[in-house]
Amino acid sequence: MRRKRKHLPALVEAPIAALIRGAMTAPLALGLPAALGMARGLGEVYPRLQPKRFERAVRNLRDAYPAWSEDRVRANAVASYQHLFQLGVELLFTPRLVTRETFARHLHFSNASLPGVLEVLSDSPVILITGHVGNWELVGYAMSMLGFRVHAVYRPLDLRPLDAWVRDTRERRGLTLVSKFGAMKALPRALARREPVGLVADQSGGERGVFVPFFGRLTSTYKSVGMLALQSKARLVCGYARRLAPGEPPPPTMLGEQPRAASADTLRYVVETVDVFGPDEYMAQPDPLYYITARYRRALEAMVRRSPEQYFWMHRVWRSRPLHERTGKPFPAHLRAKLEALPWMTPADVEAVVERSARDAADLKALQR
Repeated sequence: MRRKRKHLPALVEAPIAALIRGAMTAPLALGLPAALGMARGLGEVYPRLQPKRFERAVRNLRDAYPAWSEDRVRANAVASYQHLFQLGVELLFTPRLVTRETFARHLHFSNASLPGVLEVLSDSPVILITGHVGNWELVGYAMSMLGFRVHAVYRPLDLRPLDAWVRDTRERRGLTLVSKFGAMKALPRALARREPVGLVADQSGGERGVFVPFFGRLTSTYKSVGMLALQSKARLVCGYARRLAPGEPPPPTMLGEQPRAASADTLRYVVETVDVFGPDEYMAQPDPLYYITARYRRALEAMVRRSPEQYFWMHRVWRSRPLHERTGKPFPAHLRAKLEALPWMTPADVEAVVERSARDAADLKALQR
């Protein structure tokens, strides 16, 4: 059984939550342009205050982009922190700015989003997949603003008054928040009602997760998404909300209009679908669970490659390692066979994953000495 979560006494929680809410009003009082400017400044300074965490982002970028220069790696690591701080400001302003009357000023459904929208309009159960790239919260907002009842999985905040505020502000905009604790019971019922489910699915699955390629390196990924898809025979829509760069004109929308170019001080995102697939494809594979997990992880990589400066490189995405690496065993034949069965993996791709796994095993062995 899962342990019951512990909370602070209500008499302590309330004043702490009030202080946090009070601090959150400062950016709102400044206004969005000034708050975003301060966020970018904090993102540039923060790496000097937390050099160890910054170096983790640098290492992850080096692993993902070995051909990049050191200057480019570090510039993108700084940009990742700037994105993180800007995202915090945007999340505060989202309930105020993104309403049913005004969301089209801030969220653009490009032609690239059309396949995903059509899937949600169908009579099939649909799982919406995104990652910690761009603004994942706006993906759920985007669909709810179009009139879809989206069930978004989230981790409840430890401070109950603050958690209640988050739930209230999000659910007033049409989102249904589902706690990650117990989500596997609630989500199948939502899918059975043909209500879309939204998941941020790039967290590490730990040592018992499914190890699939991500930037050519085995990455632990939760089994739960694939198991949910198999249980409900759902179709998976992988996409994200990408922040528009200053001066970048949004691509043509589904309505055929051409919105104005974005500036650095506005909340402007474009919603893009990266991949769509369903049971007609994954049930035909030798290992449907592995195929689902590997394919949506591949879509997450495509999102990151499109917007590397908008990804959370400070996450320990490659921290958990497969059993054969931890025990110094050869690369398992069954895992190689699973990689070779993935339609998009070439023999060279498979060998690159195997070679990288051997390097990771050697690094683990050196640390254990």
